[in-house]
Amino acid sequence: MDRRQDSSPNQGPEKTHPTAFPSIRILFVTVICVSPLLLFGQWWRLLDWAGLRRSTISDEDMGNSVTILLWHWPFGGPYDITGDVCRDRYDIPRCRLVDDRALYPSADVVVFHNRELMEGQEKLPLHLPRPPGQRWAWMSLEAPNHNGNLRPYANVFNLTVSYRRDADVTIPYGERRPKEPEAGDGGGTAGAAPRNKSATVCWVVSNYRAQHARSRVYGRLKAVVPVQVYGRWTGNPLPPRALLPTISRCYFYLAFENSESKDYVTEKLWRNSYQAGAVPIVLGPPPNDYKAVAPPGSFIHVDEFVSAEDLGRRLKELAADEEGYGSYFGWRQEWEVKLYTDWRERLCQICSRYDSFPRRKVYADLNAWARAAT
Repeated sequence: MDRRQDSSPNQGPEKTHPTAFPSIRILFVTVICVSPLLLFGQWWRLLDWAGLRRSTISDEDMGNSVTILLWHWPFGGPYDITGDVCRDRYDIPRCRLVDDRALYPSADVVVFHNRELMEGQEKLPLHLPRPPGQRWAWMSLEAPNHNGNLRPYANVFNLTVSYRRDADVTIPYGERRPKEPEAGDGGGTAGAAPRNKSATVCWVVSNYRAQHARSRVYGRLKAVVPVQVYGRWTGNPLPPRALLPTISRCYFYLAFENSESKDYVTEKLWRNSYQAGAVPIVLGPPPNDYKAVAPPGSFIHVDEFVSAEDLGRRLKELAADEEGYGSYFGWRQEWEVKLYTDWRERLCQICSRYDSFPRRKVYADLNAWARAAT
């Protein structure tokens, strides 16, 4: 209601302004429409409705851009994709990220994250005609045994987006990069081993299963060398801010994967070990898979020892040998490690590879391709 009309001496206290009820109706409709968006965290749709989330890509670049439509955000998302995200954040030009399904007819690539499909939260739009030249991409960062049954997707997808090196678009958890000359410290302590160690071996684990290979190795290893264990399994969880500082006090970290699958090397190596400054003891894919991606001389693979007991004895020797232990940090003089945690950056990588995609590729048996990694 208009306060100026209410306070007018010529208007009685019970007289209502003619526009009062329409205003109330407008307010009611607005609340009804907007509240569900806010309630379910879909604030980005409210921005679209208000016209506040439009791309700032120039018309010229828009015409030359590859449009990547993410059909649904992984694990609920979303991320802010306002503006020219790929160019501004990751120096990848002519790449347009969208999540508005109304743009489906103009999308060059439509990306579907497997977890939501597997759990039934989302479905493939098989009822929609696929525009000529449009490609559908299957995306997953899970090990093969956690991807569910992929047989129904035979002859559906044209591209795979995965941590695997043989995927159409490889999106690893991390990677080694040559160190920029200016990033060094003049040959001082760049390759020196951290000195704040107080524990020999530590392990952070929440999903403990006795049948896992990593559980069997741990059971035999701890009989030879003390292992400090953290995580929900032991009732000793670490808050996020304490994770790296805690691991940094350990000589070695058990970067044990829950799956021994091709190329499956997760943040256990890239973040927990390298960023904390502990030498990773790795168990997962074969040693050659690690050698292909990790900094040289930076890790110890379980398979390189005849037994877990033999490994344990070697770890005790290295913890007492300053020079031997320090040799596992020499890589820091020439290499650095980059983590990939932002789904936007992963999606932008599709544009980097777009021109190399085969024109008529389709995965006749996606399930077989995914299982080939085991």
